[in-house]
Parts: sequence; C-alpha cells; structure tokens
Amino acid sequence: MTTGRRRLLGAIGGAVGLAAAGTAVGLLRQQRSVGRDAGDEVAFGTLRSSPITVVADDGLPLHVEVDEVEEDDQPRRRRGQGRGPAVTVVFAHGYCLNLDSWHFQRAAYRGLVRTVYYDQRSHGRSGRSEREHATIDQLGHDLRAVIEQVVPDGPVVLVGHSMGGMTVCALAEHYPELIGDKVIGVALLSTTAGGLDVSRILLPLLPARLTNRATHRAVATLAVGHGAVDQVRRVGRFIANVATSRFAFGGDVPPSYVSFVDDMLAATPFEVVADFFPSFSGLDKFDHVEVLDQVPVSVICGTADKLTSVGHSRKLHARIPSSRLLECEGAGHMVPLERHDQVNAELDQLITAATTRAGAR
Repeated sequence: MTTGRRRLLGAIGGAVGLAAAGTAVGLLRQQRSVGRDAGDEVAFGTLRSSPITVVADDGLPLHVEVDEVEEDDQPRRRRGQGRGPAVTVVFAHGYCLNLDSWHFQRAAYRGLVRTVYYDQRSHGRSGRSEREHATIDQLGHDLRAVIEQVVPDGPVVLVGHSMGGMTVCALAEHYPELIGDKVIGVALLSTTAGGLDVSRILLPLLPARLTNRATHRAVATLAVGHGAVDQVRRVGRFIANVATSRFAFGGDVPPSYVSFVDDMLAATPFEVVADFFPSFSGLDKFDHVEVLDQVPVSVICGTADKLTSVGHSRKLHARIPSSRLLECEGAGHMVPLERHDQVNAELDQLITAATTRAGAR
C-alpha cells in the first residue's frame, strides 16, 4: 500500500472514529437531561464547589474548584465500565476574567465529567502575583502545579481560552513530556501562540476616552496611577459596557452576557492589567505547539474576534496538522459564552476522542 493511500485511509478512519466517539459524552448528557446549552437557567457566578488552594512554585496561592463525577458513576469509572470518560478536564480562563467565565461549560459537564476550574494568578480569588512573575511562562508553570496537585492520577484534557490558551502553549514549551502521557487532549479557544496586536487588548478594558492610549508607554504611565484609572473605569461603566459588547462579542447577545463579562473585567485592578501586558508583545511560542500534534486538538475561534483574530487560530491549526478547526461564524472573542452550544459540542467530541485514543494505547 502506498504512503499516500495509508494516509488517506488513516484520515478517513480517524474522521469516522471521531464522529462515533463524539456521541459518548453527548449521550451521557442526554440520559441525564443535561443539554449543551445548560446554564441558561442558572445565574452567572453561582456554580461553585469547595475551594482548594494550590501553591505555585513561587509560593503564590491559586484558587481552584473541582466538580467531581456523581457518586453513582464512580464505581463504574474505577472498573473502566462507565459510559463517561475517566478523565479530568482542566479549564484555564483568559486575561482579566476568572473561572466563572466557563459558566456554560461548567453547567454542561457538572456531575458527568471530572472538571477543574482555577483562577489564574492575580485574577479572581487567587493571590496577587509579584510583577516579575506576571508572565505567560509563569502561567504555564502554574498550570503544571494545578495538574500535579489536583490531578495526581489519570489523564487530563486541557481547555484554554485567550490567555488560558497561551498558558497551555507555555506548558507545552516547558513540559513537552506531559503531552501524550499525562495530557491526552487540548482545546485552544480564541487564542494565539504569538504575533498579537497588543493595542487591541485594552479596548474592552478602559473607558472609550482612554482606549486610544493603548501603547506600552501609556500602560506604564497608567499603572503608576492605577487607583485613579480604576475609579475612572467605575464611573465610566456605561461606556465600558458598550465597549465590552462591541469588542468581546461578534453579534447581539443577551444583556446579561455583556454585564457578566464587564463585571469580570471591572473586578480586575488595572495594576494587574499593566503587570501582564508586557508578556503579550513578546509572546512567540508557535515553534513549541507542534508537540501538541501527539494528541487530539480542537482549535476554536469566532470569525468576528476583534482581539485574537481568526487568523491566529488558523495559524495554530496549520502548526498542529492533525488538529480540528472550528470557526464560529460571526462570533467574537467570548466564544465560550456567545456560542456555548457549538463550543460544548466540539468539546464533547474532543473529550471522547482523547479518551478513546488513550484507552486504545
């Protein structure tokens, strides 16, 4: 058989296998009457579990929450007989957000798949980082600490949105030995491994009258008076709300979505914004993402993303040849919220494909 024919048959077999595997999590959800759009009837920010503190390598406390599989599934899972995948899915959120940003994913997988959510350093309920440790590379080390301390046993699927996706890329660079061994699947949402236009990042974070100062010099200047900037942001919440709607979403969404995102942005002190800002301009990890090709990878982005444009996702897809690329037509940067049904459907397939492949090894 020729090499070309083998590749063609392998591609066809992989596609058929993925299509079949993708039904497993979905079927389990249907049996529990949990839809992909679960969360519509649950107030934002109310999904909680007992907090766990993970200590990063520099001593910083990270706030972590784990949703365990329901008790009646545990015996079957231990014997390998459960219909749900025996895997832990770890979610890493984006810049100036917090773990609540995964609202619809958390609602969909709660009780069905073991899931881990954590606040990145200086975000949400996690400790405030020293400025020298407010880097993408450090976030990669933090993710490793979360995996080691919360998922000591069993495989992991990583899901990263925006800065969370960059976090996964940093993990792949510094700990490539985890890919294909501990890490059996990856989803990269609305993210990049480099070449980011950093001026775009500030657009939904400041009132409109300040957005034209989105330069490193301006950020450094604003950081010195971060308290005053925070006050201006609070006074200008209406303007900021309009900016959030325009830059975080691609189309019309319920006002509650906009307010939810704006509340997370507003809760992030501008000093934190300034601390992490320099990391984005120097980000260049495209040469390190190819290691992810050892496992199933889903790259997801909205075609109307104004912060990390769809071109970044297409480049990631090209650098990870066997990855799947889902382009959500007309969606913006907050695709996990705006198109949560599409995102959850893709995650269903990813989780099941990853566990199926891992089980066949």
